[in-house]
Amino acid sequence: MRSNRWVVLLCYTALAGISQMLWLNFAPIISQLETRYQASAADINWLLSVFPLIYVLLSVHAGMVIDRRGYRFAVGIGGIFMAVFACVRIMDFNFYWLLVGQIGIAIGQPYVVNGITKLVTDWFPRSKQAMATGIGTMGMFIGMALALAGTPILVEATNLQMTLLIFAAITVFFTVLFWIFVHPNPQGSQEQIDKRGQASGWRSMLPLLRDRQLLLICVIAFAALGFFNGLTSWLEQILAPYQVTSEEAGWIGGAFIIGGILGAGVIPAISDKIGKQRPFLQLCCLTALVLIYPLCTQGDVTILLVLSSLLGFFFLPGYAMLLSMTERIAGEKQAGEATGLMMLAGNLGGVIVIPAMQMVTGSSSTWINAVYLMLALVLASLLLTIGIKEKKQDVMQSNLPL
Repeated sequence: MRSNRWVVLLCYTALAGISQMLWLNFAPIISQLETRYQASAADINWLLSVFPLIYVLLSVHAGMVIDRRGYRFAVGIGGIFMAVFACVRIMDFNFYWLLVGQIGIAIGQPYVVNGITKLVTDWFPRSKQAMATGIGTMGMFIGMALALAGTPILVEATNLQMTLLIFAAITVFFTVLFWIFVHPNPQGSQEQIDKRGQASGWRSMLPLLRDRQLLLICVIAFAALGFFNGLTSWLEQILAPYQVTSEEAGWIGGAFIIGGILGAGVIPAISDKIGKQRPFLQLCCLTALVLIYPLCTQGDVTILLVLSSLLGFFFLPGYAMLLSMTERIAGEKQAGEATGLMMLAGNLGGVIVIPAMQMVTGSSSTWINAVYLMLALVLASLLLTIGIKEKKQDVMQSNLPL
């Protein structure tokens, strides 16, 4: 059973990482796409911005499907959507054909990403759930890094269509792998949860919406993920006034993600050992509060790489903390729906913060007002963590072997 647990988690982690890779694979080649399809930057940006928009629309429904039909069904169906529409993108007749492919992949993404809490609670004891969630989120960060670093290399070595073919083949392969190896834990409670959940429907959301602790987590997610999306979307423009080139900004953004990959493997594991999560979530916010301003207001690339790595290492594991705390507040039965609510709030933050940063910048020659907005968001997140009530972690709690 112990080996099955890790096979299940790794199969999920790979598929979750692919969902992020397919989302961001066009981000580093926007200028090439403008030339290839004779489209404006605003049009090309729809290939990226369609993902948070669709996530907001489908996140709660994805959570309900996960609770009612099980994570294997929901994540597997999401994987099929991603695989089919990744294949659609290979026939890149025009820009709109690519956009249709991205929309189809975006529809599948919430059903994949929102499945993490349900899968972790089904296969892992309470004392290891934050670590397992951290590994799942680590896969998402690896997918982001592969998209940002790997796409330009593949396009230059082959061409765009061959690159899309490679991505589609990877997606199909890992979707099939997921369906073969991922099943509910026979010693877990997924089957009983599914049977109870099928009768709940939308009415089951009411207790969640009345839970102040869960709503507090959702507000934190709104501010924190809004900051993350805003920083990653506008980093190049923020650093441009300090003579940082686009290529250097790409390295700095990559260092941010790589730091997050390392942090997601370390900080949640320490949290599990100590049995506390709120202090680590506060550490994530406090570190970001200290590092944002120096990261966004200078041009020394060496220093920026160090700061970006540190920010990623300490801030990005907060995502795993939020996911784990969401499950503990909602309980196993409604973990999927609660995760859907939290992810809806986080993606809504991205949808609002990204244009808000551009709006507060206006015609200014620098993005300093946007930096102040990010600082305000992280400060709000830090202050809101004070209201989180955390019980002492019960280490027993599972009939699963440690």
